[in-house]
Amino acid sequence: MYSTRVLQHIAAPRAEVYQALLDPAAVARWRVPDGMTSEVHLFEAHEGGRFRVSLTYVDQTSSGKSSSHTDTYHGHFARLVPDEQVVEVFEFETDSPDLLGPMTMTTTLTDAEGGTDVLVVHEGLPDTIPAADNELGTRMALTNLARLVER
Repeated sequence: MYSTRVLQHIAAPRAEVYQALLDPAAVARWRVPDGMTSEVHLFEAHEGGRFRVSLTYVDQTSSGKSSSHTDTYHGHFARLVPDEQVVEVFEFETDSPDLLGPMTMTTTLTDAEGGTDVLVVHEGLPDTIPAADNELGTRMALTNLARLVER
């Protein structure tokens, strides 16, 4: 298992970025890498609240972790600090033993000139997922988030 860290500046106030982290309609729009679609099945945005999300490849030749073309994960919000931090614990829905087990994603928001610095730290990632793929997917999602909340 390993960890990744991705930092991105977003030209929007922390409160607006934080709101987009906890709005299921916004999450369906931004937390999806290029070449995939997103479906939010369940999203209880409070500490202890559960979520379940599927990401499906548009290119049907790409294989998913949960089914032939889809990655589905579920988890809960372990910690919410308004306008500062979201900690999510989640795991893939899969039969593959190499992908089983909980992972943690901590998103921390800090004031920065002209907006907010967003730091996403993934911990407990399975070794079978290339770190470069995780980082690229996170960067794509954060670029989508910026497009959503920047004026």
